[in-house]
Amino acid sequence: MYSGEILFVKSVKDGIPNRDPLNESDARRIFGEEDGRISLSDVSVKRDVRDYVLARYPDGGENRDRFIFVREEKNEKGKLLGRGSLAKQIAEQVGYKEKNMEALLKQAAFDVRAFGAVYSVSKESFKLTGPVQFGWAHSLHPVETKYVQGTVVMPSKDIKVEDGVEQGKGQGTIWTTYTLPFAVFAMPGVINASIAEESGMTAEDVDLLLESLWRGTQHRQARGRGTQQPLFLLHVEYRDPFFRIGYLEDRITLYPEREAWITGEKPTSLSDVTLDVAALGELIAEYSDRIHRARLWVHHSLNVQGDVKAEVQPLW
Repeated sequence: MYSGEILFVKSVKDGIPNRDPLNESDARRIFGEEDGRISLSDVSVKRDVRDYVLARYPDGGENRDRFIFVREEKNEKGKLLGRGSLAKQIAEQVGYKEKNMEALLKQAAFDVRAFGAVYSVSKESFKLTGPVQFGWAHSLHPVETKYVQGTVVMPSKDIKVEDGVEQGKGQGTIWTTYTLPFAVFAMPGVINASIAEESGMTAEDVDLLLESLWRGTQHRQARGRGTQQPLFLLHVEYRDPFFRIGYLEDRITLYPEREAWITGEKPTSLSDVTLDVAALGELIAEYSDRIHRARLWVHHSLNVQGDVKAEVQPLW
């Protein structure tokens, strides 16, 4: 397989994909209020990937090599399983009899080969660096979140009648949350072929990773996360495993620009925005002799300005 870079653009409507527990579960802001942009952590994006693979291949797939190690699972008593129990469960499913958990997880767990793992159980411990690293996803424009509230119809307690008088909650509880009408995010990623040799990641794993970025964005649902849509996914592979263009996300621009998101009528849907990739296309063309292959997935509803010389792929 080849070292490469990823540029992933997605949108969200009526929700916040990744909340900040230290800021009353509002959107994460690592640039500050004046800048206005909000962000999604790489952990959140990896969760999308893992959840999709786990849902699609609960039994590890045909070759029993697409299990997910880092996941939330409980035993029959409702208690969360730890690393050792999760690894043992995978070992039982693949019929692995050895005691080398690092070898097992490299062989059977997709997320370990892609993202690495930290394992420390009993007498065995190891730390494996993952060849795939995502950066934070940042909105391509300032975002103003809204604080809203509503009422749950179902009462929190049963209503009892004592001496002809109703006792207990007679109405639903009030909920509050932050939300946003619409936002577009860009996320960079890198794949290191040298580290992939150590983790066992294959070209087939890379294809699954790309599919999981796209379809995992659509699959993982929760009311507060909003409706998410993958829009633009570029994967560039390099001939030289030690070469990288870098910062592909800095070469795209979303129109209308900053001023429209701060004043006036803010865009509220994909039809209101255009992604300009002309500078990105020029950059890819400039380094064409260093590129082994560039692949591109674009959602039909996205307005795109400019052109990137890449193999346009059918959507999953």
